[in-house]
Amino acid sequence: MIERYIDFLGLDDTLKLLEANEKPLEPSIRVNTLKIQPVELRNRLENKGFKLQTIEWISYGFDVMKETYNLGSLHEYLQGYFYLQNVASMLPAIILDPKPGETVIDMCAAPGGKATHLAQIMNNKGGLILIERNSKRIPALEINLRRMGILNSIVLNLDAINLQKLNIKADKILLDAPCTGEGLIRQDKSRKKSKTQKDIEKLAGIQKKLLNSGLKILKPGGTLLYSTCSIAPEENEFVINDVLQDRLDYSIIPLNNRYGVSGLTRVLGKVLRKDLKLSQRLYPHIHNTIGFFICLIKKIT
Repeated sequence: MIERYIDFLGLDDTLKLLEANEKPLEPSIRVNTLKIQPVELRNRLENKGFKLQTIEWISYGFDVMKETYNLGSLHEYLQGYFYLQNVASMLPAIILDPKPGETVIDMCAAPGGKATHLAQIMNNKGGLILIERNSKRIPALEINLRRMGILNSIVLNLDAINLQKLNIKADKILLDAPCTGEGLIRQDKSRKKSKTQKDIEKLAGIQKKLLNSGLKILKPGGTLLYSTCSIAPEENEFVINDVLQDRLDYSIIPLNNRYGVSGLTRVLGKVLRKDLKLSQRLYPHIHNTIGFFICLIKKIT
């Protein structure tokens, strides 16, 4: 793993990344504006002794600088006033920017952090189709939907690789793909050794199938956001490079804001398509988040 990091980060940044991965991650919350406004929730929590700091990228998100009680045990949490969510994980729904009247699909929806965020941005309107392959993960998804007051969604127990069977077309698609979780070491130290190169290769195959499936049901002009909590190029740039090869009806489009650093176009001995630089990577040692990857793809015709 470290040898691969040195290849695309260099020795100095790799050392900084390894040091950052040893530092605990500050909790962060996303205010559910369907139920409460950020100022009101902030006042309620600060009256209980919490110290909050507004997240630069997200006006309704807070870093929790001081925690006086367990966040998940608060009445405000149980009432669905906020969702415990890492800053990087808040970005996909914001970047995808679904509109109230659109048909939107979350291809891997459980446990519901990004799904409830999509519904929040859509103001509980339009059609939100939540796909989850693992039936054992659906109860957690449904609990979060009820807790957060989501009304515009339908949950389907389906392998998203088979999306075409639904015979629908989507305006927006979120594919937060299953991955090795290389970017989650700050949250889970076991990630240092729990995955092998074979795991990366296996998941990359699944990711390509999922991305192909999502692209096929996009409406012309529609967008698909691909993200992972991995910094492995094999699960990110390589996947997009292979899937979009010879497909002139799709393009990678720039994000409205710069959240991370540019995606890789030359890595691990491979030269990739140049527009992958429009994708973005977030690193613990640079952005004080989990490791994360984001790429926005548009169907041209």
